[in-house]
This record gives sequence, C-alpha cells and structure tokens, in this order.
Amino acid sequence: MSGSATPARPSPRQWLAGSPHPVAATLRTLRRGLRGFTLPAPRVLVRPYLWLFLGLRGLVFGARRLLVAEPLFKAYCTRLGRGVTTGIYVPWIQGKGDLEVGDHVHISGKLSVTFAARFVARPRLRIGARTDIAHDCRIVVGKEVTIGEGVEIAGGVTIRDSGGHPADPARRAAGAPPDEADVKPVAIHDNAWIGSQVLILPGSVIGEGSIISAYSVVGGTVAPYTIVAGNPARRIGTLTPPPDRAHLVATPPARTAAGSATATATTDATPAAAPTTSAAENTAG
Repeated sequence: MSGSATPARPSPRQWLAGSPHPVAATLRTLRRGLRGFTLPAPRVLVRPYLWLFLGLRGLVFGARRLLVAEPLFKAYCTRLGRGVTTGIYVPWIQGKGDLEVGDHVHISGKLSVTFAARFVARPRLRIGARTDIAHDCRIVVGKEVTIGEGVEIAGGVTIRDSGGHPADPARRAAGAPPDEADVKPVAIHDNAWIGSQVLILPGSVIGEGSIISAYSVVGGTVAPYTIVAGNPARRIGTLTPPPDRAHLVATPPARTAAGSATATATTDATPAAAPTTSAAENTAG
C-alpha cells in the first residue's frame, strides 16, 4: 500500500476556473466576453423607455401609498391631524400605546415603533405638526416620547426612552426587564434637526431649534439653539434664535475692559423655558 494520498479530483467549477484544457479555456474566454457585452442605447429609444418606467413606477408607488401605507398608519393613530402623509412603506407598530400625530406630519420611509407593556398602561408617542421623519427610523416607547412641531429627523435615527435591559449582568442574564427608574421620557422640542444615524438615549431633552450632528449619541440635555456632535454629544456651536425666542438662550457673560468675563445674576440664572448651557456641556453638548 502506498503512503501517499490520492489527490482529490477538482470540482467542475475548479476545473473551469483553472484547467488548461482547450474547452475550459474557451469557456473562460466566452465568459469574459459576455461580462463585457452591452447593447447600444440611442437616446431616441431609451428616453421614452425611461419615461414609461417612471410613469409606471409612479402609478404603483402612488397606489401603495394611498391605498395601503397611509390608511394602515392612520388606523394605528389614536389622534390624527390633517394632511398626514407617508411613503410607500407601512410603518411597523408593535405593542399597544397612544400614537398622537399632528397636522401635516410626513413619514418618508420605513418607521418602526415599539410600545412596551410593562411600565404604564398606555405608553405615548406624540409627533407634533409639520414634523418630517425620514427612512428607517426606530422609536422605542416605554413611557413617553414627545417630538415637537417642525422637527426634522433624518434617516436611521433611533429614539428610545428605555434601554430594553437591566444594567445588572445577573438580571440581564436572567432575562429580567429594565428597572423602571431607568425608563425616562424623551422630549425633542420644536424645530430641532436630528442628523442621520443619531442615537437618542432615555431621559434626553433636545432643546428648541438645536441641531444634532450625524452619528451623535445624545444622553442628556441639549440647550436650545445649540449644535452638538460626537459620542457623547458635546456642544460645537451655537445658533442665533429668532428675536421672539431669544429668551431661551442664556446671555453670555459681560466683558470687562481687560477682557475677562464678569459673572452676573443673568448669566448664572437658568432660562425659564430652557436648560442651562453648562448642563448641555456636561451631558449632551
């Protein structure tokens, strides 16, 4: 008996890929030719073809929106404003809760909303008038999530007032729910802009007119008319509010002739309708 093992026969795919046999070589050449083959596309032919495709696509997508997605989304709502529109996808709603939607809200793409059943009888999601929620956003509601009016939420944003699991490893391994103290309502105030792929954690408060940069992680309070970025999100800039909303922004310290800041009662005070700037810096921006 010979001590050498008999080499295994190559599979047909291996044979076609590497064999020097004329048949295999011809098939490889033919494959390369087919991969590079293309048809001419004279505009006089392809432009009407494109128009036909766009027209048919518009009809199909319009029917999906008007006859399927919008009616089903509106059926979920416990309070529904006027002029509410969706895209072609039916929002994915899990659990039972109050879904309150204001006037002229637009859901641009896929939306997932999960209502928990453990912490309150009816978790509540409020979406204010003229708010636009882009594609592939997720909202988890254990108690309450409030989104103000005129809020722009970009694609891939996740908002949750519950982490979903307890912090204690033993309880987490046992499949226990999160502690009720860790379920904290989330509030996004009017005219905020939430960038793509932002994660908003339980207890977050996002001030009026603020901007949350893409891919940021917010876990605290963002002052009104503030720009934040990063993980954790921190302040990188400020915005000038409209004159009638200037009271929401803390007045900066006065400057002496030597250029040093002079603290005043005004700068130390917290605006009545807004969190302090220091709170934003220490938590979310």
